[in-house]
Amino acid sequence: MSDFIQTSPARSLHNAAQDHFIAAEAPWSGIVRKGQTIRIEDSFGQQAIDTLFYRADDFSERYSNQDTMRMQGAAYIGVGTKIMSNESNVMLTMTADSCGRHDTSAGACSCESNTVRFGHGTKYLHACRDNFVLEVSKHGMSKRDIVPNINFFMNVPIKPNGEMTIVDGISAPGDYVELLAEMDVLCVISNCPQINNPCNGFDPTPIRVLIWDGED
Repeated sequence: MSDFIQTSPARSLHNAAQDHFIAAEAPWSGIVRKGQTIRIEDSFGQQAIDTLFYRADDFSERYSNQDTMRMQGAAYIGVGTKIMSNESNVMLTMTADSCGRHDTSAGACSCESNTVRFGHGTKYLHACRDNFVLEVSKHGMSKRDIVPNINFFMNVPIKPNGEMTIVDGISAPGDYVELLAEMDVLCVISNCPQINNPCNGFDPTPIRVLIWDGED
C-alpha cells in the first residue's frame, strides 16, 4: 500500500453521530468536537471538495495552508498531516485517506477567476467563493474571513519547474478522508460547482460527511 494511502478500520455507518448528504454544488458547515472524527466522502468520484476549518470558539484562528505545508515539509495533504492554524496550533490530524492526492495550493474558484480563466460568459456561474461567503455568513463572518483552503480530492500536479495545473481527479466513487479533531472546529465545505476545468470531471456530484464520537 502506498505511503500516501491508508484506510481506516471498518466503521459502522449506523454508529455515526452525524451523517450529512451535501448536494452537488452546495455548501455545508458543522461543528466537529475535539476527539471526534470527520469523514469526507467523494461519493461518486472525481469531485473536488473545498474545505476550511475555524476554531469553534474563536473564528479569528483558522486554517493556514502555509503553516500546514511548512509543518509537514510537503505540498500535499496526506495521512499524518497536521492541519495547522494561523496560530501554529494543530486543528486536526488526517488519520485515513483512500485516495492519495489532496491539494492546498490552488485555492477556491470564484466568479472573478472564472471570468479571467474561461471568459466573460462564465461570470454568472456559481463558484466556491460564493458558497464559502454564504456559509460563513451564517456564523457571523464575511468574505474577509475566507482564507486559502484545502481541496480534498483535487489533483494539482506540481512540475519540477514549479508549474502547476488542475487535471483529471484520481478519486473513485466512495473514496474518503478522515480527520481527527484536536480542538473544537467549525468545518466549512463548498462542494465545488466548477464545470470549466476537470476538477469535478466537468460534472459536479453529491458528497457525504459523517462524524463519529471519540472513544471513551
